This record gives sequence, C-alpha cells and structure tokens, in this order.
Amino acid sequence: MLPGQPPTFRQPSASERPWWWRLEDASGAELDLADYAAERFSNQGDAESWVGEVWPDLAEHGVAAVTLFEHERQVYGPMSLSA
Repeated sequence: MLPGQPPTFRQPSASERPWWWRLEDASGAELDLADYAAERFSNQGDAESWVGEVWPDLAEHGVAAVTLFEHERQVYGPMSLSA
C-alpha cells in the first residue's frame, strides 16, 4: 500500500454493529431469510427504525415475530408483527 492510500473497503465487524434481529415463525423457530437475517446495526435506534420500515415485507415472508439482540444478549422480544 502506498503512503496516504486509503484502506480497502471492508464490511463492519459484528463488534462494530452488535445490534440484530432474530426472525421467528409462528412457532417461535428462527427463520433464516438471507435478505434480512444478516442485517446488523451500530445502535438500538437504527435497528428499531429498520424493523419499523420492513416489517410488512418480513410478515409477507412468514416472519411472525422478531427479537432484538445486542451481541448475544436478548434486549426484548419476541415482538409480534401481526396487527
């Protein structure tokens, strides 16, 4: 790398984005929806805003509830996505 050359872009690590949602079906089993399950956030507000925006899409894909985690600590949930 040349002096002053910017580093190559890399994805943030899990420690930099510790907030994530576990997506669950009606029985409480975890769903692995590739387009959604890999989303991670740097803070609780961003995580909550995201789920507030995409919950209709999640419900359409069979997600009945979501649970919020910070790293491996359950913050709250399961929270139903039904009206």
